[in-house]
Amino acid sequence: MAEIKFEIKESLGIISESTKGWSKELNLVSWNEKEPKYDLRDWSPDHAKMGKGITLSASELKKLRDILNELDL
Repeated sequence: MAEIKFEIKESLGIISESTKGWSKELNLVSWNEKEPKYDLRDWSPDHAKMGKGITLSASELKKLRDILNELDL
């Protein structure tokens, strides 16, 4: 299995933190030296390990924002 390279270009915010120190974060991440995308996933405290997550382009993130704004929470 090929190694996945990543670089967190910008930390945008922490959504939640677990009792084990991991945090669910929204970041701008470059995967395998490609154009950075918005990324939502769990990260270990030192950002060496990560959980499963989703990556979104700017247009996908805007669409998600619009959907969330329409929710009656």
